[in-house]
Amino acid sequence: MFKNVCVSVLVFLSVLLITGISLAEPPKEITVSAAMSLKDAFEEIGRLYEAKNKATNKGANIIFNFASSGALRRQIEVGAPVNVFASASQKDMDIIEQKGMVIKDTRVNFAANSIVLIVPAESKAEIKSFKDLISKNIKRIAIGNPNTVPAGRYVQEVLNYYKVAEAIKDRLIFAENVRQVLDYVAREEVDAGIIYLTDAMVRPKEVKIAATAGEASHSPAVYPIAVVKGTRNEILAKEFISLVTSPEGKKILEKYGFKAVR
Repeated sequence: MFKNVCVSVLVFLSVLLITGISLAEPPKEITVSAAMSLKDAFEEIGRLYEAKNKATNKGANIIFNFASSGALRRQIEVGAPVNVFASASQKDMDIIEQKGMVIKDTRVNFAANSIVLIVPAESKAEIKSFKDLISKNIKRIAIGNPNTVPAGRYVQEVLNYYKVAEAIKDRLIFAENVRQVLDYVAREEVDAGIIYLTDAMVRPKEVKIAATAGEASHSPAVYPIAVVKGTRNEILAKEFISLVTSPEGKKILEKYGFKAVR
């Protein structure tokens, strides 16, 4: 039996030597938890990141985890194995930074967004401004849940600014992320929805933009990104952030409707 065990160990070690696998070497991959509104842009940046790593023989891969910023932040708080966190709000990043859960010198604001009012593409409703939401013909309005979705918090500010919040509060349908709001509107399950401009651009044949919220109507929708403390692949994580903030990364973000940070 001892002889068999020794043979098995020798075979295993031989496989490691042949394949070049190291017992101590961590897997060459990073997990990026990012706000749902970043999905399309980050997936393209991710493909570029992997291509660049392949060209330099690093072979690093990315695993994306998209959800509302609040949900992602809570996952990190309970120990989810995340390397990079990209939030749609300063609040969620502030919370984990105050808990010492991000590497401070890696935090940077990298993009900004706009808030828009959308309706189904075939909608006949006369909606040209946020104030038109008080119309009796508008019975269901989808927004992100303000408790977990940054876009939802911005929307609350917008509704208060245009003085329609009280009049439509019983018509609001809360979604768990901006893409869910988009789905509701695209499927004509609601009469209107309020989301980021970048999400409205994803399905232009199914929804149309009725109005854009003025910058004075809400807090700046600015996105921060940072490396989560304790990550096994800190260098790879930092390289991803460098790509996001590079001219190449910014060009991709702009392609999907994101604005430069002022």
